[in-house]
Amino acid sequence: MNIIQIIPGSGGSFYCGNCLRDSKFYDAMKQLNHTVIKIPMYLPLFSDEHDLAEVPVFYGAVNLYLKQMSSLFRKSPKWFQRMLDSKAMLKLASGMSGSTDPTGLENMTISMLLGEDGKQREELDKLADWIAEHADADIIHLSNALLLGLAAKLKERTGAKVICSLQDEDVWVDAMNEQHRKEVWDLMAAKAKDVDRFVAVSDFYAKVSIDRMGLNPDTISTIHLGVDPDDYQFKPAEKKPRHIGYISRTNFENGFDIIVDAFIQLKQKPDMNDVKLIVTGGSTGTDKKFLKSVWKKLKLNNLVEQVEFMESFEGQARQDFFDKVSMISVPVRNGEAFGIYLTEAMASGVPVVQPNLGAFPEIVAKSKGGLIYQKNTPEDLAAGLSRLIENKEELKQLSTNARTSIEKDFDINELAKELVKVYESVNV
Repeated sequence: MNIIQIIPGSGGSFYCGNCLRDSKFYDAMKQLNHTVIKIPMYLPLFSDEHDLAEVPVFYGAVNLYLKQMSSLFRKSPKWFQRMLDSKAMLKLASGMSGSTDPTGLENMTISMLLGEDGKQREELDKLADWIAEHADADIIHLSNALLLGLAAKLKERTGAKVICSLQDEDVWVDAMNEQHRKEVWDLMAAKAKDVDRFVAVSDFYAKVSIDRMGLNPDTISTIHLGVDPDDYQFKPAEKKPRHIGYISRTNFENGFDIIVDAFIQLKQKPDMNDVKLIVTGGSTGTDKKFLKSVWKKLKLNNLVEQVEFMESFEGQARQDFFDKVSMISVPVRNGEAFGIYLTEAMASGVPVVQPNLGAFPEIVAKSKGGLIYQKNTPEDLAAGLSRLIENKEELKQLSTNARTSIEKDFDINELAKELVKVYESVNV
């Protein structure tokens, strides 16, 4: 089967769970002997992205923004557009404040969903022509529903069936003002007719999509996120230092301040002298002011030396992070559709401590590889972390459960077979 994956990139400035999710399915599909092409949109997927030599970034972030802002740029010469889409320019854009923030990008989001009727029609034509020329695609898989404006044109130009993942669109849309928010949800609902099948990353988020977009439940399959167990080294959590880990973009939305406040509370207990907070996941320009306030809080509590920031979070650096911690928490304020850091941690034998929000209870219940705390407050998180730090036997059991669940229920190679069945169901 010939498969195209269209994936919005982060440029490697922060830990992008959706980029990782799609890339892991890409690797697993290739192992199943399918022909798969990753097409990045906006920015490269990762900082060391190698695909740019063979597959260009479509809808380059700089080009896209300028064309949305002014008709002058929509008439700019080809050489100028190529410069804006260069790897160096896109790398620079990935660290800028607005490149991954919906605030101020409402009109562009709406224009993208309008497809051929939007201001990016030329970019859509380029994408459709490239796929038609370079791939005899059976399936085109869109990474999320914010890309639904592409579906009709791609189907018409290539004849391929279109699959769309459902994962955390609400995080982007609900940050908009009420007027734009309603318009975007309504547009996604209208464009859903152009998709042959939806794939939700959790049962929780399938329900969110049904409620927000009015989707027919019969058009949605749930396939959880997974990892390849062979890519991660299991180390029993109880045999490692009693360190707490945080792996995600270090911003307000992901609750980085919540885990820092919980850590400050933990360190007030006399038996926590050896406990450190290990942090990785990166940030963007938007996060600078927030991080400055968090850093100030650590200084006031004389805990700067007790927090380790690991700048690199790709490849081996991620395994190095998991080797240093005996548990992780990413206390996302509004929960998440899944969070691939859960399966990455559990594959390494690291239990997770998550709030009772989003899909976290669903995943923890299935894996039995962590704890759920009720209120997403520093106090409740500190209590959950303290429970595992002080109870080595429970930590040991959860560590074993975590790894076992990856091999049994969250093996990407098996989940990829489930995804192929979805492809086959529409490709008849």
